[in-house]
Amino acid sequence: MGTVTQGGSRQGRTPLIAGNWKMNLDYQQAIALVQKLDWALKDAKHDASSVEVAVFPPFTDLRSVQTLISADKIEFSLGAQDLSVHDSGAYTGEISGQFLKKLDCGYVLIGHSERRQYHDEGDDVVAAKVKAAIKHGLVPVICVGETAEDLETHGASAVPVAQLKTALTDVAAGTEVVVAYEPVWAIGSGQAATPEQAQQVCEKLRAVVAEALGADAAAATRILYGGSVAAGNIAGFMREPDVDGALVGGASLKVDDFAAIIRYQKHVGV
Repeated sequence: MGTVTQGGSRQGRTPLIAGNWKMNLDYQQAIALVQKLDWALKDAKHDASSVEVAVFPPFTDLRSVQTLISADKIEFSLGAQDLSVHDSGAYTGEISGQFLKKLDCGYVLIGHSERRQYHDEGDDVVAAKVKAAIKHGLVPVICVGETAEDLETHGASAVPVAQLKTALTDVAAGTEVVVAYEPVWAIGSGQAATPEQAQQVCEKLRAVVAEALGADAAAATRILYGGSVAAGNIAGFMREPDVDGALVGGASLKVDDFAAIIRYQKHVGV
């Protein structure tokens, strides 16, 4: 984890390809996927320092995946799909950030469009979860985006910019965060935003980070695109100066597809 590595950086930002498995794969299937993905990348002689790979399994898989990564020295980062605003207590079904940190999670998704839609998580809840993640030493992957209705009503970038401003309220200058732009209208549709559309929004999101956390933090912050990402379109997004990686959904469940997305530098010459 981290924003800078030697050799494989984009203006000091190491590309991050993150696989959000959502509610898929039991712990045995998770182990098998991680092993196969590791083998596929090693067989292809992938340079692990050039692109950071992170996987976000369901909660029930985290311990198994963490043990495998540690035991086999697999160069993947581990993340969780959500966390509680609370540290501990009578909150049945919730997961504390301190529990995730004990499992060597480096990242946690916050404000994913599905959490906003199906669990009514508003901007204030997202902001509280960002603070909880930071408190426990986790890097929040702050998800922002707009629906088709938002796009039509407010125009490009207005809603994700407002969401990110609230999420970063009272976050200390220089704090490490990752931002993921999810055009909700594109997720699962098979029709991704264009690279130009993604760049337009990501550029404005970086300006929000600069205003909230400072210019140095903005220069180091990785902004991901997430919305029907595939091996065939990742290269176009990664050519844009403010797109530093991808939050991959369905394609991250398929070893060959996910490996091809991770290896975008080789097979498309970016």
